[in-house]
Amino acid sequence: MNNYNFDELVERKNTNSYKWDEHDDPDIIPLWVADMDFKAAPCIINALQQRLDHGVFGYTFVPESYYEAVINWFSQRHGWEIQRSWMLYTTGVVPAISAVIKALTQPGDAVLVQSPVYNCFFSSIRNNQCHVVESPLKRVDTSDGFTYEVDWDDFEKQCADPHVKLFLLCNPHNPAGRVWTRDELQRMNDICLLHGVRVLADEIHCELVMPGYQYTPFASISQACLDNSITCGSASKSFNIAGLQMAHIISNNSETRRLIDRAININEVCDVNPFAPIAQQTAYNEGGEWIDQLCDYLYNNKVALCQFFTQELSELKVARLEGTYLVWVDIRATGLASDELTKRLLEEGKVQVNSGTMYGNKTGEGYIRINIACPLSRLMEGLRRIKQVLRP
Repeated sequence: MNNYNFDELVERKNTNSYKWDEHDDPDIIPLWVADMDFKAAPCIINALQQRLDHGVFGYTFVPESYYEAVINWFSQRHGWEIQRSWMLYTTGVVPAISAVIKALTQPGDAVLVQSPVYNCFFSSIRNNQCHVVESPLKRVDTSDGFTYEVDWDDFEKQCADPHVKLFLLCNPHNPAGRVWTRDELQRMNDICLLHGVRVLADEIHCELVMPGYQYTPFASISQACLDNSITCGSASKSFNIAGLQMAHIISNNSETRRLIDRAININEVCDVNPFAPIAQQTAYNEGGEWIDQLCDYLYNNKVALCQFFTQELSELKVARLEGTYLVWVDIRATGLASDELTKRLLEEGKVQVNSGTMYGNKTGEGYIRINIACPLSRLMEGLRRIKQVLRP
């Protein structure tokens, strides 16, 4: 039984929404930046309303109840037993990633990524005066589209580079849509350990998993994985509360935590707003039913998108979506470059998507990314507009 109305068309124009208010044109349908058009879970809204009614919004102390909520959620939902002493917090996963890179590298070091990958990985690495080393994922065509696998030979070759000190893992992977298996994650760590490379796991999309797939926390696999990794995560992406700005960093190594905590303070991202801990702990304490029904809705949106492309734009291939709500589409059959098609869709079709080049100039060219986390009616209208541009 669905207790939540994900079909509701919430008006987001003129709310200072980065997603909706970037352009003045009110007719544009934004299917790009990774936030959702659904209202947050009622339990979160109610908890925030109670805090709002208090009326005083001074500097905030993060209570023990926040840590307990995170610990209980990951224990009950994902079988990962986190200790309170392992946890730090900061204002978001991107600031967390940047702080970890600052803490564990020196200028001139290299950080490994698996491209195409989340665009902020590149900026976080370069902003810390490190070099990006890419190990491109290997595309594998399937009967229903395509998917990606790790190119293990290349991955090991890059890890063997003595300049590579850190591997920045995206689990689940944005934008390739992979939910890495336990065996794949174990093999990644085995290779990293062999070459002295630490693993930094961005697991912000961990609750957004399609039926038939299972998210595995990297650090939960073995003691070796735990010892060799730092995990960054948040309820923000899954529960659509990213604007409230809070994330956790988990490491079982006290010296690693000391260095990260120092970097957090150097970067001045050590304070959160009064609403963030309340929203996060409420999501983890009371949001289980909501997130389950959200994932069902996203799955149905994914099925509808795939059916549309099969029937109306069969020359475009869709990557298998195992996790996240971000669909990766091969547009090379159009003969258009990613940036060119993205521009045409915006100007002619009034639908905004992401150019694949954001996620790696070489590995992203020929692809676009579509955000399906919106009411089905809005998604279908956006897809019809894409068709009108490609088949006027």
